[in-house]
Amino acid sequence: MGVSRNFRAAMLVATIGMLAVSSVARADDPKDPSMRSAAARARDHELTRRLNQQQAAMVRERDARYAQGWRAYDRSGSNADYADANAQYERELARWRRDVSACRSGDYSACAH
Repeated sequence: MGVSRNFRAAMLVATIGMLAVSSVARADDPKDPSMRSAAARARDHELTRRLNQQQAAMVRERDARYAQGWRAYDRSGSNADYADANAQYERELARWRRDVSACRSGDYSACAH
């Protein structure tokens, strides 16, 4: 029996993936020949620091936009609308429960609600 085409394709993809991961993993290798000099390590450190700062700035800006959106939502009165709708729901639920109880007690006119 021969090996199926799907199996061969899966093995090829797995092999390529392993090669890609192994080359990426080398980037942090302390024995990397390109990082032997102090100048190269300093450049790498500076690049990492700058990328971290850029990412932190992006996160701060994103969080500020989110906070602005939440403040606008709070000012819109949506919380009051929710409280009103919730109170209405609770009243309707209490009325329904009373009708169910009355229906079960024999008041069949309450069963239609």
